[in-house]
Amino acid sequence: MSWSGLACGVMKVDGVLAGGLVGAGEAARELEEIGYDGVFSAETSHDPFFPLVLAADHTDRLELGTGIAVAFARNPMTLANQGYDLQAFSQGRFILGLGSQIKPHIEKRFAMQWSHPAARMRELILAIRAIWACWNDGEKLDFRGDFYRHTLMTPMFHPGPNPHGTPRVFLAAVGARMTEVAGEVADGMQLHGFTTGRYLREVTLPALERGWARAGKQRGDFTISGPMFVVTGTDEEQFDRAKQSTKQQIAFYGSTPSYRPVLDLHGWGDLQDELNRLSKLGEWVKMADAVDDEILGTFAVVAEPEAVPAGLQERYGDVVDRISFHAPYKRDPERWSSVLEGIRAS
Repeated sequence: MSWSGLACGVMKVDGVLAGGLVGAGEAARELEEIGYDGVFSAETSHDPFFPLVLAADHTDRLELGTGIAVAFARNPMTLANQGYDLQAFSQGRFILGLGSQIKPHIEKRFAMQWSHPAARMRELILAIRAIWACWNDGEKLDFRGDFYRHTLMTPMFHPGPNPHGTPRVFLAAVGARMTEVAGEVADGMQLHGFTTGRYLREVTLPALERGWARAGKQRGDFTISGPMFVVTGTDEEQFDRAKQSTKQQIAFYGSTPSYRPVLDLHGWGDLQDELNRLSKLGEWVKMADAVDDEILGTFAVVAEPEAVPAGLQERYGDVVDRISFHAPYKRDPERWSSVLEGIRAS
């Protein structure tokens, strides 16, 4: 199967909505005015769904997605409800982005069950789709799986057909098995920031192809979305701050055993052991220092703002349909508008 070429023809650029509810609506409006195509909210120290309600209310065309919501902290029915309501309120602009998180967080932070993550995720998404089919198409709710069972839907709890249809479902993945699940049952994949161009082409794309083949999909049926690392700034202070924070993020992800295959592919597997050791000691600064400029440049596009479009297009332009990255646009919105146009036009 050929994977080259974008599903939508032009790379879209997404912004990041962070910081909870305060100012979320205004921040989304700014992103829309500057020219972003969409905005994604993450589940870190705040709920990922609530800010998108405000974003929907303050914008007209911006696509709105969770990037990501932790799937295993919830169940298919709650996710189906949240997706339904945001799709209706945003008038069809919502993307339900899901991710598995890792075992310690699911068990110790969310007090939920962890087992067979790829198989469980596949079933969870299929269960959500079965619930939506009940509401939108009048199908009887009779989903019976190994992890989830949904067989009851009374009129009181039935919202009726959504006038804007069902949301698209994107799935975040790093490993090959979860990536196959994304290709099979999701509408798109959210690449992890801890991804290199080589890993994307040698591991991710072949796994997606296996998933597409299983579901009878073509490349054009699927969206590949990437929150990629970019180190840039409108002055030296911003640039240095972006460089240090990106090294810290790379080090944090690199300390996670399940992400080791990305480092192994580049011959940096031993770094994972060291980062994991330092993380257990709480040595976050030393972790960042362990990420040298070669590693930084492999994971991140490091460039002046005007050179960012060429850097992103060279690395991902033939593969990624929509891309997001942290940018200091607030100091110079006009400059960043031209950068966004440069990414689409490259």
